[in-house]
Amino acid sequence: MHAPAPTVVWHAAGEEAVLEALDASREGLSASAAAERLDSFGPNALPKAETRSALRRFLAQFNNLLIYVLLGAAALTAALAHWVDTGVILAVVVANAIIGFIQEGRAEQAMDAIRQMLAPKSSVLRDGERRSIDSALVVPGDIVLLEAGEKVPADVRLLEASGLRLEEAILTGESVPVDKRTAAVAPAAPIGDRSSMAFSGTLIAAGAGRGVVVATGGATEIGRISGLLSTVETLTTPLVRQMDGFARWLTILVLLIVAVLFAYGYFVQHMPFDDLFMIVVGIAVAAIPEGLPAVLTITLAIGVQAMARRNAIIRRLPAIETLGSVSVICTDKTGTLTRNEMMVTTLAGGAHTWAVTGVGYAPDGEVRLGEAEADLADHPVLLEFARVSELCNDAALRRHGDDWTVEGDPMEGALKTLAAKIAPASDFAAWRRVGAIPFDAAHRYMAVLHKDPEGRAWIFVKGAPERVLSMCSAQLGSDGRAEALDQAAWDGRIEAIAAQGQRVLALARREAPDDQAALTAADVEGELVLVGLVGLIDPPRAEAIAAVAECREAGIRVKMITGDHAGTAAAIARQIGLENPDRVLTGAALEQMEDAQLAAVVIETDVFARTSPEHKLRLVTALQSHQLTVAMTGDGVNDAPALKRADAGIAMGQKGSEAAKEASDLVLADDNFASIAAAVREGRTVYDNIKKVISWTLPTNAGETLTIIVALLLGLALPITAVQILWVNLITAVTLGIALAFEPTEPNTMKRPPRRRGEPLLTGELVWHVVLVSTLFLAAVFGVYAYAVDKGHAPELARTMAVNTLVVLEIFHLFFIRNIYGTSLTWKAVKGTRVIWLCVAAITVAQFLVTYAPPLQQVFDTRAVPLMDGVLIVAVGAVFFAIIETEKQIRLVFRKPARAGSQASPARMAEA
Repeated sequence: MHAPAPTVVWHAAGEEAVLEALDASREGLSASAAAERLDSFGPNALPKAETRSALRRFLAQFNNLLIYVLLGAAALTAALAHWVDTGVILAVVVANAIIGFIQEGRAEQAMDAIRQMLAPKSSVLRDGERRSIDSALVVPGDIVLLEAGEKVPADVRLLEASGLRLEEAILTGESVPVDKRTAAVAPAAPIGDRSSMAFSGTLIAAGAGRGVVVATGGATEIGRISGLLSTVETLTTPLVRQMDGFARWLTILVLLIVAVLFAYGYFVQHMPFDDLFMIVVGIAVAAIPEGLPAVLTITLAIGVQAMARRNAIIRRLPAIETLGSVSVICTDKTGTLTRNEMMVTTLAGGAHTWAVTGVGYAPDGEVRLGEAEADLADHPVLLEFARVSELCNDAALRRHGDDWTVEGDPMEGALKTLAAKIAPASDFAAWRRVGAIPFDAAHRYMAVLHKDPEGRAWIFVKGAPERVLSMCSAQLGSDGRAEALDQAAWDGRIEAIAAQGQRVLALARREAPDDQAALTAADVEGELVLVGLVGLIDPPRAEAIAAVAECREAGIRVKMITGDHAGTAAAIARQIGLENPDRVLTGAALEQMEDAQLAAVVIETDVFARTSPEHKLRLVTALQSHQLTVAMTGDGVNDAPALKRADAGIAMGQKGSEAAKEASDLVLADDNFASIAAAVREGRTVYDNIKKVISWTLPTNAGETLTIIVALLLGLALPITAVQILWVNLITAVTLGIALAFEPTEPNTMKRPPRRRGEPLLTGELVWHVVLVSTLFLAAVFGVYAYAVDKGHAPELARTMAVNTLVVLEIFHLFFIRNIYGTSLTWKAVKGTRVIWLCVAAITVAQFLVTYAPPLQQVFDTRAVPLMDGVLIVAVGAVFFAIIETEKQIRLVFRKPARAGSQASPARMAEA
């Protein structure tokens, strides 16, 4: 049960009646009452989507064209009484199913973990204080605070609404946001007309409000239709789907070729049916990369988990591939490049500029004029700074031992701290808020209407200095009295404070009619009295400075987009090491530009100041016009269009709105730029590992296949029997291919330029590698087989040496593929990883058993290989490795000049 018994029609009942029915108050529930209700009503969560059982997942692994072919082959070999062949074929089928089952389970676990990390938060009143809690812990009777950009956590009966507008398309299909108010509506009103309700899952498009929770979880309106919304996301991306399709079509092609070869062998060479049948089955198994989709899936799962460990939470899986090719990162400044621990350090009034001391959010410090502490009696305007800072504010300070943290916006937390340094909070306890205009990026200010203890009405405003100055007609003098506004002087002071790298806010006030009970935008335009300016600092993160340097080395241009003043933005840009910190484009200048003009300057400009969220969309479009892959960060509801337009939209996990998270591909759990750089590194690693898996699988499969096809077409004795091919394919696909999925990041990963947008995975270079390796496989296997025959070895021993040669070549090829962008002839490359050596050890033991264990010799028709012949086989593998490594070094030599050139000139980014 997730709701109280419906004794009242929530949307039709008055506010007090709803509170009484829920046994709740406007001050919220106590912590103990909330815990009791959580036990009674259960967590605020929708019913989980139905998932497949383990048995169904296992059986689904057999739903594959190749598996059908192999099962048919097993049935035919059983009918021909070839029981050994039947057993090996079934072993291949079952092993493939087990691998797919395990890896699919890991993939689902990875996605479940990601969903839990993205659990939304809600702001509620508990014990009369604002608290941020997991939305799953919201219970009926909770007072929920609703703010623009957030998602409504449960069905809520509104008690306050200030310009509140909700997007209810998920429930009503109505694409336009609807206005909300507190007045009750008719009992029979349809969902779309219940203006007194905010429904779970809807997004707050504008305004603010608060209300009491009337239903949670499955009892909400969206809970009743959740069966229509529940889906289970599968771990796949366009690249994996492309390779899955490639594998299917390759299977069909191989089957057609096998049919032709079967006809050739039967009708032209007159080979026995059962022998020929086993040969073509071996060709099919060798040629078709049946394990490739499963290995690619586990590579993605490992990448998702690695990114999550680095605080980068993937919401849409194609972003993993996109991150690997990002060439430009457009990032916010506050909290992403900086620490997001704001502190007021400067106050500028009509006659004086004061310095504020202290550390972080601790309300300990002084306001100083010169070397002395400022006296409130001599500087009454300071009390006005405190009053506006305390009352025009929605944040709360929390003390945890010796540490102070802010609940809400960090900048508002800094203003709360400033107010506490000037005057105790008890001085403002009797003031009562009666109206508010929440901050919005469109109008760039916040305003509140308060009544003082004597009943007089006051309006307090804070916001961007240029915006607030345009709303003022006077300023406070040093004596606290209004005087004429000196616009030019204030402009100069704004520049001076911003030039020190400080963020600047303006504070203002005005007296209002005592009977005023609501606040509109018209009330704050043109009649305000400027109190002064506030300068705040937010130091850069040390790890962000290192991450920016790493991105520049990787050929990725970092661009800072901020609402701050140009001077502040340039100062921070210099500290964090942006390429062109002194070239700043402001939002006002940007608006004057045509799209073509913007596209021309956007490449060489790295700092964009005084911008709005709408400007972000134009910047993304301008960068993409140069065929660049753009990652864009955002946190506000108005950032959603830019996040959707960007190739990789990145939302902030801590300060980001639900609207931004919904529009994003990636969420940063720590709001840290260093996590973006780490995500790019992991994205490149995942792409590299996928490329390694494919680059290892296709040539080895082609080499195995070519060995049998050439022998069949030329009428030669088979150097490897069909059952031996099945064995090799079974053990190598199970071990070596999967080992590459666990490869760590290569040392030079973040020293390479981004890969080109839309670069195909199956490049001409890869096709050449397939041809080269399969040809060398063919020469080596036939060469060892011919050598054994020439020495007078029995055919069985010659085939045993050939099959061991094939396995050794695949192991050497694995060590070659591990370093596709650098040399494999280093101790680190040879040392490998724990997974690699476990896989190599497993194959070596298995191959020794097949070669020397009498029972397995009977199964696979093998013979013990003499010591010196074994040394020869390893030597052949070493020669093979030397050839392909030398060929790689030649390619790398020719590639280096081009790479160096691409990093030398930033303008080359636009030519890629």
